[in-house]
Amino acid sequence: MRIATYTALAGGFALAASLPLRADDAGASSKASGSPGATGYPRADLLIEAEALAAPGALSKYVVLDARGPRANAEARIPGSRAVDAAVWAKAFGDGSDAEGWSRRTGQLGIGAGTPVVVFDDALSKDAARVWWILRYWGVEDARILNGGWKAWQAGKHPVETGAPASVQPVPFTARAHAARHATKESILKSLAAPGSLQIVDARSEAEYCGTDKLSNRRGGAIPGAKHLEWSDLLDKTTQRFLPPVELRKRFESAGIDIQKPTATHCQSGGRSSVALFALELLGAKDPRNYYAGWSEWGNADDTPIVPGKPASK
Repeated sequence: MRIATYTALAGGFALAASLPLRADDAGASSKASGSPGATGYPRADLLIEAEALAAPGALSKYVVLDARGPRANAEARIPGSRAVDAAVWAKAFGDGSDAEGWSRRTGQLGIGAGTPVVVFDDALSKDAARVWWILRYWGVEDARILNGGWKAWQAGKHPVETGAPASVQPVPFTARAHAARHATKESILKSLAAPGSLQIVDARSEAEYCGTDKLSNRRGGAIPGAKHLEWSDLLDKTTQRFLPPVELRKRFESAGIDIQKPTATHCQSGGRSSVALFALELLGAKDPRNYYAGWSEWGNADDTPIVPGKPASK
């Protein structure tokens, strides 16, 4: 197992000289809110900057999860990071009732009670946010996302590890569902019967929201009253970082979303909605929930009302 540094080249980065990995070659400050770029968010502790994660002695304080998946992790990774397959996690979550399975899956990653966790990807945080939300749902309280993900790590020319990943020592973990973080079809239907009780945020594309793109669903459209804010508009698509606090707040306000109201985010199947929920929490939202089953359930059920979403005025 080796670590390497990045050398800047025209059009990107290349691996430079490799060095043997030492046990003390890890580190990031546990104070994410004090890291560059993280200040100003009401919940800055949910983010960590690449500079902070690369600081001396920091990596050893965290379990770092690589949501890019096993193949990318095997090629090059943040030193000590452990691969998770976000697609597998997406299906395994189910209805959020398999505490035994998630106790085993989480513990096998070396995550125990109170373990600080950092998650990263190279997909505008879509996969990282899903993993982050699932961990939080099952009781991992100290979990955060690497702002800018793998791209930020490369841009900072921080050390990378290559070769076979080290084996992970499993630890005991008892998964406990946090139902308040999860919205269901039943809770959404109940809220529709009590207007104003729950704000719905649709994080899908405008075409999905308007019903012109049904994907593989039987029906297309929107949940009545849902506000539309596409998930990717919450990040800088070039740097893959979350927008600065003022700009992020403006995006929600422009979509008519009040972050102080109880809110359920949704997309097709839980990933994009996790990004929207993360952004809400980052801004200090009081009661955000993830309708994880999303349109894959709502658009294929027989008892769910659907309306055509209205496109944003240009």
